[in-house]
Amino acid sequence: MKNTSLKLPSDLIVSCQALEDEPLHSSFIMSKMALAAAQGGAKGIRANTADDIRAIRQEVDLPIIGIVKRDYAGSDVYITPTRKEVTELLECGCDVIAMDATLAARPAETLEELVAFVRTGSPGIELMADIATAEEAVRAEQLGFDYIGTTLHGYTADTAGRKLYHDDFAFLKEVIRSVRVPVIAEGNIETPAMLKQAFDLGAYAAVVGGAITRPRDITKKFAQELHS
Repeated sequence: MKNTSLKLPSDLIVSCQALEDEPLHSSFIMSKMALAAAQGGAKGIRANTADDIRAIRQEVDLPIIGIVKRDYAGSDVYITPTRKEVTELLECGCDVIAMDATLAARPAETLEELVAFVRTGSPGIELMADIATAEEAVRAEQLGFDYIGTTLHGYTADTAGRKLYHDDFAFLKEVIRSVRVPVIAEGNIETPAMLKQAFDLGAYAAVVGGAITRPRDITKKFAQELHS
C-alpha cells in the first residue's frame, strides 16, 4: 500500500537542470521547462540551486526535490555535499532535499550529521538519498531517509559505466528488495517504455531528466544516428 502521507506522489518526476556549460542554463528557462513538464503530466520536479527552485515555484504548484551541485577539493561528493548547501535548500522552500548518500569521503559533515541537522531544525522537510549500491541504500534507510534514489548508480568509482536498465533493471530490483522505504528510479530512463517497466518492477516514483529536458543531448543522439 502506498504511503499517502508522503510529499512526493507515486508518479513521474521531471528533472529540470542545466549546468553552466549548457545553453539552457538560466533560472527563467528552467522555470518554463518545469511548466512545460507540468503541462505534459509530470507530478513532481527535481531542480538544482536555490535560484532555480524559487523561479520554478513561481510557475508550478508541484512538489520539488531540491539539490545543490557543488564541487569540493578532495571529495567526489557533489550533490548537496555539506550543511551550506542544505541550508540554501531549506531557505528556498523545496519539499524534499536530495543528497549524495554514497560511501565516498565527504568534504565536511558526515551523512549522519546532515540528516540530524535537517530532522532537528526542519522536521517537515523530507530527505532523498542518492545512492549507487544496495549497501548504500540499506545504510540510508537506517539513517532515516524518506526515499532511496538510484541516482548515482554508474557515476561512482565502483559503479562506473553501469546503467540502471542493464540486465533488465537488475540494480533497481536489488534495491527494492533491500529496503522498505519508497524507491525512486533515477538514471538513464530514456523512453516511456523504460519508465513503465520501472513502475511495474515496484519503483514508487521515477525521475526522468535528460530524455525530456536536455535538447542538446537529445539532438546529438539523432545526429549521431544519422551520421554513424
